Amino acid sequence: MYDREKDLISAFLRGQVDRRGLLKGLGAMGLAAGTAGTLLTMAQSRAMAADFDWQAHKGKSLKLLLNKHPYADAMIANLEAFKTLTGIEVTYDVFPEDVYFDKVTAALSSSSSEYDAFMTGAYMTWTYGPAGWTEDLNTWIKDPAKTSPTYAWDDVLEGVRKSCAWNGQPGGTLGSDDAKQWCIPWGFEQNNITYNAKMFEKAGVQPPKDLDDLVAVAAKLTKDVGNNVYGVGVRGSRSWATIHPGFLSAYANFGQKDLNVSGEGKLSAAMNTADSKAFHSKWVEMIQNSGPKDWSTYTWYQVGTDLGAGASAMIFDADILGYFQNGGTKEAGNLAFHGFKANPAAEAPTPNIWIWSLAMSSFSKDKDATWYFLQWASSVEHAIFGATKHDFVNPVRSAVWKDEMFVEKLKKYPGYFEMFTASAPGASIKFTAQPLFFDLTTEWAATLQKMVAKEVPVDEGLDQLAQSIDKQLQEAGLG
Repeated sequence: MYDREKDLISAFLRGQVDRRGLLKGLGAMGLAAGTAGTLLTMAQSRAMAADFDWQAHKGKSLKLLLNKHPYADAMIANLEAFKTLTGIEVTYDVFPEDVYFDKVTAALSSSSSEYDAFMTGAYMTWTYGPAGWTEDLNTWIKDPAKTSPTYAWDDVLEGVRKSCAWNGQPGGTLGSDDAKQWCIPWGFEQNNITYNAKMFEKAGVQPPKDLDDLVAVAAKLTKDVGNNVYGVGVRGSRSWATIHPGFLSAYANFGQKDLNVSGEGKLSAAMNTADSKAFHSKWVEMIQNSGPKDWSTYTWYQVGTDLGAGASAMIFDADILGYFQNGGTKEAGNLAFHGFKANPAAEAPTPNIWIWSLAMSSFSKDKDATWYFLQWASSVEHAIFGATKHDFVNPVRSAVWKDEMFVEKLKKYPGYFEMFTASAPGASIKFTAQPLFFDLTTEWAATLQKMVAKEVPVDEGLDQLAQSIDKQLQEAGLG
């Protein structure tokens, strides 16, 4: 490498030149984009190794259990950088999501030492953690001998970071002082509006301001766009996953809860209040008038596919779902993004979130080496690589959202950066942490199906649901 290239990279490492300036400067020196990118990766690895012994576990090997996902793809694409930095060999198994969580449960419940680390949703750790299947990562995060001084744990968005920590007590506040860090947030989904700007223009409507406006706009789109396009896509299958995206994001924006927690820590159903019934009535009306005909079968995949194919005019779901549909689909280039607050009295959106996270198996053969992988995979450096070179959205680190190259990339997704910025301060998991989470939310989804199908009135359905939930909580010793 010539002296001028070395000088420029040294300036980057000192913080005197940003990433854009470095790559631009290397390009001006005649280096191809790929070579410049390689030098950047080398420079970042050099910077990471400057004041921490990343080679402490050289020669060891780890095995990962991964879900097939763009986050995993970005990590695999950058894995050679980790191997070079640490000297640790990494292998992995990747499974599609329809079988992935069964693989995780089978490995953990059998105390298998095959996998050292794995991808997980934060909700799943409410089972894994108290069962003793995953490690409390505070043990490593707070140990300066095992964690790089540049790791910048506080750079992880606060609402996301705290949503991955729980003290294990049913009803315990996420992120409390006594919480255990069952997993490290990796990438997450906020739930907001993705809409087809071309269809909105045809119908003469603007992105909805609140829930009443959403109901009205969806109905007008259904009526005016034509070609059997329906107004709004939301999930509807008999699954906990129907409750957590748009539905709970809007519900929580009105200050509504899934469960009450008494002063003695007892849990009880909270979804049959007058305000909750009013919310459910509007949500049900919206689906009946402006949703897909077979709404009760809709999962993440159907909601997204319809948007990309032009079968729906908007979705109220994960922002990254809209992101992926804005490329390589029929409607790519027509999609835009909108931070949505359902409650007109709310100051800002407060989306419920899904967090893909990384966890350490309690049965790992080498936990310290595994932590080296976890801190590298959740580092600022890897997050910037994934976000700029691949589709690693949404990154959980504040630093990435300040990176000029990433912000420039998002200009291809109209309104995305603004939507994220408006929503991120209020983004967190809104559910009450407790071991019956999946059972109770699945029953909630089943009740919602009955309401939409007009098999039960909203008021009666919610009273029945609350009664059933209270009984289950009491039988489990939680209520």
